[in-house]
Amino acid sequence: MIEQLTPGGRPAFVVNVEVHLHRDGRWLLIRRSEREARAAGLLSGVGGKVDLPVGPVIPDILEQTARREVAEEINVDLTGVPLTYVESSLFTADGGDLVVNVVFAAALPADAEPVPASPDEVADIVHLTFAEADADPNLPPWIRRSLRLAVTAAYGSGA
Repeated sequence: MIEQLTPGGRPAFVVNVEVHLHRDGRWLLIRRSEREARAAGLLSGVGGKVDLPVGPVIPDILEQTARREVAEEINVDLTGVPLTYVESSLFTADGGDLVVNVVFAAALPADAEPVPASPDEVADIVHLTFAEADADPNLPPWIRRSLRLAVTAAYGSGA
């Protein structure tokens, strides 16, 4: 039963966006900082929450959030890079918030040199094949699922 409601009485959700970046058959994953409240030390795609919008209608808010989070967390500009929708899911965060999570895949630009730009969120950056990521004990099952779907979205079912 949904207990978080808007002032109008409708269900309230946090909206989170995650991006799986790939280049040359390898996937960029971040190791979340030990200071993170959720999934500390685990591997993840780059992402974060949709900020409160300014203005009545904000076009492409999910894509804007994806690009902003990639820039903030790993210092990579995705302007003009196509984002491919992978999946969405709903979960309850540790604190009880209902979260709608939207996942995209995108090519990591050839000239990009990602760095952990936000040490409070990102402890490290790794570039792994899907097989290497799949074998890593620090890859949570929900990231494994979305990464598998991102591989299919980026390279097709034969990848």
